[in-house]
Amino acid sequence: MQALPSRPRLDEIALKWHDLAQRRLDHYTELYRSGRWQRYYSQERFAMRMLDVINAARQWRALAGLPPVDPSAVQSPPQIESSAQSPRRDDTMRPAA
Repeated sequence: MQALPSRPRLDEIALKWHDLAQRRLDHYTELYRSGRWQRYYSQERFAMRMLDVINAARQWRALAGLPPVDPSAVQSPPQIESSAQSPRRDDTMRPAA
């Protein structure tokens, strides 16, 4: 009998997706720290995207079977402050990045 071709295990796939979600979270974190988010998003829109990215990283971490991140080990970014100098942008047609 011929052996079936090897397939990646589901946990390996979940780890790869977790790595991708973590890189996306790192990208959004850097976007926040540099202040470049203001070029592309309104305050509300960026906050919504950031929450989506954080939730996706948490979900993939759980699916990959990794332990949850200790909240005391993670430095939380300060609240996004609205700037009266930057005009309100409509970013409904922009890609998610």
